[in-house]
Amino acid sequence: MPSKAPSMTEPEAESNVSGALLSRSKQGRERILGAIREAAIAEFSRHGFKGASTKAIAERAGLTKPQLHYYIASKEELYEELLYSVLNGWSGAFQFDSQSDDPKKVLSTYVRKKLDYALDNPGLSRIFTTEVLGGGRNLGRYWPVAVKSTQQKVDLIDRWIAEGRMRRLDARLLLMQIWGMTQHYADYGVQVHIMLGLAPEETIDREPIVRELTNFVLLGCGLAPDFAPE
Repeated sequence: MPSKAPSMTEPEAESNVSGALLSRSKQGRERILGAIREAAIAEFSRHGFKGASTKAIAERAGLTKPQLHYYIASKEELYEELLYSVLNGWSGAFQFDSQSDDPKKVLSTYVRKKLDYALDNPGLSRIFTTEVLGGGRNLGRYWPVAVKSTQQKVDLIDRWIAEGRMRRLDARLLLMQIWGMTQHYADYGVQVHIMLGLAPEETIDREPIVRELTNFVLLGCGLAPDFAPE
C-alpha cells in the first residue's frame, strides 16, 4: 500500500499561499507597467513631450491619474526612460556585423536591422524623431556615444574604400542616407500605408522594401546586389 504523503504544516501552507499571492501581485504590476509603457509610447509619439499629458496616458492605460502616479515618479522620468530605451536598443542592434569583413554582407545586414526596428517599433522611433525636431534637449548624453559609434562605422567603410572594395564616397553621408530611408517607414507610417494602398491596420510586407533599399545602397556603393531585379 503506498505511503501517504506527509501533510503540510500550517506555516508551510501559509508560506505557499503568500508566495502565490506575491507572484500574482508581481504579474499584475508587470501587466500595469506594460500598459503604462504602451500608453506613453502612443501619447509621446503623437504629441511629443510637451503635448502629452499624464491624464491622457492614464486614460489610455485604463487608470486614473492618481493610480498612474503610484507607478511612475513623473512624466519627465517616464519620457526619458522611453527615449533612452530607443537609444539603447539602437546601440545594441545597429552595430556592424563584427563576424564579417564583407562590405556587401555588412551593409545588407545593417539595412535590414534598421528597417526591422523601424517597422517593429514605429512609436518608439517617432519619439526619437519628435525629440530631435524639438531641438534634442534631452539627448545631450546620447550624442557623444552616437558620434563615436558612427565614427567606427565610417572608419571601416573608409578602409573598404581604400582597399578598392567599394567606390569612393562619403561614408558618413552614406550612413545618414540609410538612416533616413529606413526611418521613413516609422515616421511616415500613415503615408506609407496610403501610398501602398493598405488599410491602417494592415501589416506592411517588408521584404520588397528590404530588397529595394538593399539594392539601392549596394549599387550606390558600387557593389553587386544579391537580389535580382524583377
